[in-house]
Amino acid sequence: MGGQAHHHEESFISKFVFSHDHKMISKQFLVTAIVMGVVAVLLSVFFRLQLGWPGESFSILETFLGKWAPGGVLDRNAYLALVTIHGTIMVFFVLTGGLSGTFSNLLIPLQIGARDMASGFLNMLSYWFFFFSSILMISSLFVEGGAASGGWTVYPPLSALPQAMPGSGTGMTLWLISMVLFVVSSLLGGLNYVVTIINLRTKGMSMTRLPLTIWAFMVTAILGVLSFPVLVSAVVLLLMDRSMGTAFYLSDIFIGGEALDVTGGSPILYQHLFWFLGHPEVYIVLLPALGISSEVIATNARKPIFGYKAMVGSLLAIGFLSFIVWGHHMFVTGMNPFIGSVFVFTTLLIAIPSAVKAFNYITTLWRGNIRFSPAMLFSIGLVSTFVTGGLTGIILADSALDVNVHDTYFVVAHFHIVMGMSAIFGMLAGIYHWYPKMFGRMMNNKLGFVHFWITIVCGYGVFFPMHFVGIAGAPRRYYESSNFDFLNGVMDLQPLISTFAIVGAIGQLFFLFNFFYSIFYGQKSVQNPWKSNTLEWTTPVAHMHGNWDGPLPKVHRWAYDYSNPVHEEDFVPQTTPALPGEVMH
Repeated sequence: MGGQAHHHEESFISKFVFSHDHKMISKQFLVTAIVMGVVAVLLSVFFRLQLGWPGESFSILETFLGKWAPGGVLDRNAYLALVTIHGTIMVFFVLTGGLSGTFSNLLIPLQIGARDMASGFLNMLSYWFFFFSSILMISSLFVEGGAASGGWTVYPPLSALPQAMPGSGTGMTLWLISMVLFVVSSLLGGLNYVVTIINLRTKGMSMTRLPLTIWAFMVTAILGVLSFPVLVSAVVLLLMDRSMGTAFYLSDIFIGGEALDVTGGSPILYQHLFWFLGHPEVYIVLLPALGISSEVIATNARKPIFGYKAMVGSLLAIGFLSFIVWGHHMFVTGMNPFIGSVFVFTTLLIAIPSAVKAFNYITTLWRGNIRFSPAMLFSIGLVSTFVTGGLTGIILADSALDVNVHDTYFVVAHFHIVMGMSAIFGMLAGIYHWYPKMFGRMMNNKLGFVHFWITIVCGYGVFFPMHFVGIAGAPRRYYESSNFDFLNGVMDLQPLISTFAIVGAIGQLFFLFNFFYSIFYGQKSVQNPWKSNTLEWTTPVAHMHGNWDGPLPKVHRWAYDYSNPVHEEDFVPQTTPALPGEVMH
């Protein structure tokens, strides 16, 4: 298969539409996720205008939302739809599809020394299911009654009864079908990733020589394959409740004073099924970001990653524990206190491998010869948000404390810092770091620095004050909280939070310009711009289907031989054979 690039000229359709090449598919995932991310950020700006200045008229709302914002004031039902679609797009389409779809596709074959994924056809299908799922989710914004409006978790009975509210109708049906297509995409991708990593490693690439990125992608894929089908079962039962008269999630429901003829179901069942996916989903989003930052930090600190085996062990431990903590989302559902205490224990336990990762990053940075590229800044930013967000997680893990702040802005602040900001920082670090590999050009560093500082300052500016709003008791997803006298002291924070959100959203224009401009006009990249050790930097700058022109590389050492005193250069690629007397990893 060496030199496949010379066999034939590909047509536009075979190259860009029905491509089996993992590098092209990774770009398709990335660009789709960026477009979805722009939509999600816009939606958040719209509802933050309402939260910051409730009831005030903004012409931008009427321009974009039309009948959803009559006179420039956001409609109450539209507000909940915007919150729902914003959360759904960010969690699934940007952070799950964008992170795993882009970087697992790009890096797995390149970093393990394979020509491509185990199945290029399934890989292509994975993208197109993701694409059509995205189209369906966006189209739900334009149907009669509006998009799904049950929050991104779409709890019944709001999601189970089409007549419950305008956003419970066609928009909710489209949301559910979109998520089924999304899960199909994730399963096709995840199975492909695991099979590729296990079966297609090049000669010498033992499991203990894999870069931490590949370990993270493999654990992530396994989590997805085991947990996503549970969401499909929840969705199928929900669709049956909506259209076939079943009562899996419904019992003793009154609408408009009339009792519905449904008994015997329980919305708690849906919560169990949803969060059995929903908590592993947090780590499906986080682990690729953590893997990417391991690679970027070691490369730019010019030091071997500290505690490689501990890092692999912490990834495996996080993967295992993420399946036995879902009940901490349900402490207020009347759960048996003993069962609650079990979930408290397992949730606190997951802090240990998470702390191992944080300490290892900090120790790798310690006394390193640090090179501050935009990718490095975003990786260090991830370490910061991972620690600060994790600290509030300890509060929410305790059932006695959680009862007080459950469903308030405190929870919103916690998961946006630990999951939203950390995962986005990991994704941006990956884009800046591997951009030369994807497009053969460099992004502009100065624009990258501006982008980083605006993003981290505004990110903390939005979510740090939100903790105080939550501690005061402000419930989340409320259209406005000015009716509650006890919140008067903290409502002054809402305009500040909204201002930071709007400035942060505008700051992303620096990234968008940098990304798309550099594809065409960026400085051309050399083969190994970061002087990195991993195999992807041994491939030619010009893409070819098959990655290496000639035989596959042979691996002699681990991926983190930086500043090795035995060698003159401060980096030693994995393909470099051992010197006489050198101890190898």
